Amino acid sequence: MLAIIGGTGLTNLPNLEITNKEVVRTPYGDPSGYLTYGRIGDATVVFLARHGYGHTLSPHEVNYRANIWALQSVGVTRVMAVNAVGGVAENMGPGVLAVPDQVIDYTCARKHTYFEGDSPVTHIDFTDPYCNRARLLYLAAAKAVGIDVLESGTLGVTQGPRLETRAEVARLARDGCAMVGMTTMPEASLARELDLSYATLALSMNHAAGLGSSSQGIKLADADAVLKVGMEKVKTILARAVELHSAMPASERGFKS
Repeated sequence: MLAIIGGTGLTNLPNLEITNKEVVRTPYGDPSGYLTYGRIGDATVVFLARHGYGHTLSPHEVNYRANIWALQSVGVTRVMAVNAVGGVAENMGPGVLAVPDQVIDYTCARKHTYFEGDSPVTHIDFTDPYCNRARLLYLAAAKAVGIDVLESGTLGVTQGPRLETRAEVARLARDGCAMVGMTTMPEASLARELDLSYATLALSMNHAAGLGSSSQGIKLADADAVLKVGMEKVKTILARAVELHSAMPASERGFKS
């Protein structure tokens, strides 16, 4: 089964024909909200609002372990996530969409693994943090609906909820980050620990601090306007991605590096 995790600007899917909602309890506490089941076309989908329905949770408050565990427990094999980001690279200006292929984790103090306490010591391979099948699914969907999407890029993940300083963004650029967000980690690594196929579609809301139109500060009203327009494109891509996923053989609906 396919799950969609929506972030900032995507707390619901208007084209989702809802069939039922489920509150899932996990050993790691409560997820961000109930799971919404529905159909897009002939495909069954589970939707989860990362920040809660109504956007009540800041990035550092999200119970990532509970979210991913809940999805896996109901039979999800692939997670298609959405992230709103700031653009660091020149080609990641406001409104640009990208399917990142790498991650640098700058977060701190987040519950980031299932392998602790009485669990056996386990080291997962995270060389390529996103499932390549899921990434290609996003890219194929974007191409099918005629929406331009950058095919790669490193996503730097900061703690939040504050935005970055210009010095921090300069460091991100030196480290090779094309974009910066606050929620991909530990979401992606937890999905890998549970052998879930995971990829994200990133929408640039604004230039990151100190760059381009944000050289003298980030104008949040402008970023929100970009987000509103960009999320319509995201929804179009997601709808086609769901169709393409449902047409795949069952053997291709899970993780592959």
